[in-house]
Amino acid sequence: MNQHECLEAIRKLQFYSLELNLYLDNFPNCKNATDDYKLISSKLRKLIWDYEQEYGPLTNFGTAYIQNPEAWIDTPWPWENNKED
Repeated sequence: MNQHECLEAIRKLQFYSLELNLYLDNFPNCKNATDDYKLISSKLRKLIWDYEQEYGPLTNFGTAYIQNPEAWIDTPWPWENNKED
């Protein structure tokens, strides 16, 4: 998966998890939604981790992977690479 595809997958999982979260606000006892939320959240965390390992941090405030600090300054920000040709 290239950088653009990975960002797109992250966005989709973020949207999906947000929608499930809103649904669970109204139906907190729905086991299927709870199970889906746990699964999607896990996939999202892994995908973000993988992205940050390969391309650099997506967030700041102490939650981003910082093993490669040069990625903050030496690579374009995620939205700068998302331009359609």
